[in-house]
Formats: sequence, C-alpha cells, structure tokens
Amino acid sequence: MSTPDAAVAAAAQAPSSPSAAASHVPEPGRRGSLGPVGLVLAGGISVQFGAALAISLMPRAGALGVVSLRLLVAAIVLLLVCRPRLRGHSRADWGTVVVFGVTMGAMNGLFYQAVDRIPLGAAVTLEVLGPLALSVLASRRAVNAVWAALALVGVFLLGGGGFDTLDPVGVAYALGAGAMWATYILFSARTGRRFPQADGLALAMAVAAVLFLPLGIAESGSKLLDPTTLLLGAGVAVLSSVLPYTLELLALRRLPASTFAVLMSLEPAIAATAGFLVLHQALSATQALAIAFVVAASMGAVRTQVGRRRRTRTKVRDTGRGEGDGDGRRVQASGE
Repeated sequence: MSTPDAAVAAAAQAPSSPSAAASHVPEPGRRGSLGPVGLVLAGGISVQFGAALAISLMPRAGALGVVSLRLLVAAIVLLLVCRPRLRGHSRADWGTVVVFGVTMGAMNGLFYQAVDRIPLGAAVTLEVLGPLALSVLASRRAVNAVWAALALVGVFLLGGGGFDTLDPVGVAYALGAGAMWATYILFSARTGRRFPQADGLALAMAVAAVLFLPLGIAESGSKLLDPTTLLLGAGVAVLSSVLPYTLELLALRRLPASTFAVLMSLEPAIAATAGFLVLHQALSATQALAIAFVVAASMGAVRTQVGRRRRTRTKVRDTGRGEGDGDGRRVQASGE
C-alpha cells in the first residue's frame, strides 16, 4: 500500500504515495546524492513487501482485521514519537485532520480489499491511476493527454482487453483506493499547512485507527488477539507505515519533491516484484508491459508538471528583475 506523501507538493506532484506531512527544502549540493534516492527506494520496497506480508496474513485475520492492526500499531508509534499538541487548533484544523484520517482509512481499507482479490502488482497499478489523474487534471496541458492515453493502454493490457482475467470486484476496490489516494494527497497538503512537522499525520492516523477498529473486530473478533497475528500485524505496520514514513521524511530533507514524486512512480513495478518474490504471483509478459506503460505515464506526467512549474518560476523571476531589485527579490522569494 502507498504511504503518506510528504504533502507531496500538493496535487501537481502526483503519484507519490502515501509520507511526511510537510515537504522539506533540499540542502544545497545534495540533489545528485544517491543517499536520499536510496532512502526513497528503500521506503517503497518496505511498503510493497509490507503489503505482501499483509496479504499472507489475511487468511488468519481477514482484510479488515489486517487494516485495523496496521493502522492501530502505526497510530500508537506515531503518537508516541510525534507527541502532537492537542490544544490551540481551530475547528477547521480538526475538520481537516478528521477528513484526512477518514480518507486514509478508506484508502487502506479499499486497497486491502483489492489485494485480497487480485495480484498485488495489478492492484497498485490500478491504484496509481488516482494520483496520475490528479496530476493530469492539475497540469491542464495538452501533452498530458499523451500520458493519460499511455496509462489507459496499460490498463487495457492489464485487463487482458476486458478484465476477464481479474476479479472485477477487486478491480473496483483498487480504483476506489486510487480515488482515495488522490483525495489523500490533497488533504495531506492541507494538513501539512495546518499542523507542524508530522503532528497532523499522527492525529489523522489515530482517527483512521479508531474508525477501522470496530470493522476489524466485527470481521475477525478474537483472532486479532492471537499472539502470532499481533506480531505479524505489527510487522505490517512497521514495514508499510512506520519505516517508510521515517525513510521518506529523511529523504525529503535532501531531495527535491519532484524527484521524490518520480521515484514513487515506480511503486507498481516494486509491488509486482514483491508479489512475485513473496506471494509467487507471476506476471505474464502482457501484464508486465501494462505495468511498464503505467509507470512511464506516471513519470511523464510528473516531469511535465515539474517542467511547467520551473518555467513559471523563471518567468516570474525575470519579470521581477525588470521591475527593480527590491521587487525582484520579493517576487523571486514568493515564486520559490
């Protein structure tokens, strides 16, 4: 499953998945470093292998039970680490964090229902269409029609021309998770603006855990108290939430958000690899090509949006210089 995106440069820097609730300014001279890139890739691998572990746990605890354990353990860890301040927030702040938590819970619940029915690689590929569509719509450039078409070709190939090889209910759940992921990106950005550091993320995770726990109990009951189930559920939470959040937070201090978004576009390929290695979910050549198309479309959409933003900043800076040194400095600062 995806991880929270560093408020991921809001809607424009889409397919980033689910990490820090606020992006960081990269340190000068570190953009070419392999260190932060390795951290992002390690986080993506952790997320997808955590999802593979969750799938193997579902026969013991059910899909909703696994989601409940993941959210609960992740919420406890984040609350202990972040210790978010509860006072001094407005009603609008709390409304934002509650919606963020509801979206997070729905995103995870729908995704786990999907991977309970269709292969992990296919589920993540369909899910990433949500952020991809958000990126295309936010850009509103003609070239993004090319990326959208490429993604649609990939989806067509993934479904074997009609999705007769995939459970249609699983496909619907994956697409629903993608819609929630796009919504998640928007509210991640809003929460990051209203709460310091990762406080909003910790509170939203708690909201998601509280909402989902009754569903998990209703489906699995006392099975959730089995020591082995609890241990594996904690492993899912660490691999799918705690570890990726930490790695991505560290990476975003030294890595441009645009590069982060491109790297996160690799998640469908990482998920397919995890599904093959852990769950023995082999892909046909056509399905592998389909995933490659969606990954390429995702990267293309992100790079197109980044190029547009850079040209806009350059234009603003040039305009500012023409109006005088003082105004130019103010325009440049606001543009960056």
